[in-house]
Amino acid sequence: MAHNLNFNDNTGKYSFFSVKEKAWHGLGQILEQHPTSEEAIKYAGLDYEVLKKPAFIKGEPLSIGDNGEIIEGEDMIIPDRFGTYRSDTKQAFATVGSDYHIVQNREAFSFFDAIVGGGDGILYENAGALGNGERIFITAKLPDYIRVGNGDDVVEKYIFLTTSHDGSGSITAAFTPIRIVCQNTLNASLRNMSNVVRIRHTSGAKQRLEDAHKVMGLANRMSTEMEGIFNQWAKVKVNDVEVKKLIQLALCPNKETLKHLQNGNDDEISTVFKNTVEDAFAYAMMSDTQMMETTKGTLFGAYNAVTGYFQNVRSYKDNEAKLQSIIMGGTAQLKAQKAFELCTAFSTSGAEIFSLN
Repeated sequence: MAHNLNFNDNTGKYSFFSVKEKAWHGLGQILEQHPTSEEAIKYAGLDYEVLKKPAFIKGEPLSIGDNGEIIEGEDMIIPDRFGTYRSDTKQAFATVGSDYHIVQNREAFSFFDAIVGGGDGILYENAGALGNGERIFITAKLPDYIRVGNGDDVVEKYIFLTTSHDGSGSITAAFTPIRIVCQNTLNASLRNMSNVVRIRHTSGAKQRLEDAHKVMGLANRMSTEMEGIFNQWAKVKVNDVEVKKLIQLALCPNKETLKHLQNGNDDEISTVFKNTVEDAFAYAMMSDTQMMETTKGTLFGAYNAVTGYFQNVRSYKDNEAKLQSIIMGGTAQLKAQKAFELCTAFSTSGAEIFSLN
């Protein structure tokens, strides 16, 4: 099952909802209006508790009784180990240590609501559970947005959160701006500032709320700085040759290919890479790329062409692989970050960066 969405046999539904638009997997509940926290938990199939109990090793058979019955040995409790499971289906997740703190699904939503003080302004876009329900994810739109150019090119502010109930990772929240005209995910990393906050499962409610405010502060700082940067890029003109060079450097897979690019050894560059660059460049040059007229032929437009390639052109093994690549720290996200760094350098040094990379 490529999408890996949880199917709840008790309800007969997939644990997922999306607002207005169908998701890439076409499953789950489609809502016309943004739900409240309580509604979102229900529509996403996340209205279950996660519990834990002492882990044990089942005793081996000791002997056969007079009537042929098997006499089992006593179960042995494993010290300081607990098994996590969901309350509704009793599905077991994993064995965790004694210091593992369960973060309930409702607490994950409270994380979002705390950001804007009681949920005013938070718009839940989608949420769901993966596997047997051991991992959940939530995407919410924050108030306000970034305007680029003359104001027609809009970047909205989103926070994406995922957490697990099987000890496989921390609560992870990331600020992700999405450009509504073409739905490109812009995972920009601003200088040395991280756009990700991770919260350990051993933390209490107070720390989670504090970290929630940190995320909001990060989002505001990033969006303010990004608005200035993007508007600066919207004024920087780039020609076709420069766009192609930016694409080459952003998509460059390794140091060997980079060296060939620097030395002009075109014959030594793989056909796969050449085709990738050509596909991305063709996307940038398309008349129906959906880019606003105010940012065509600019550095901002070139940056969005790179992210748009991964979103709309590149082929993936399946849709889950696409999601992982674009949002969950995969190749597309890393290349988008590289494109951001290159555009930042180009805006200050111009074409000189091509000889430095």
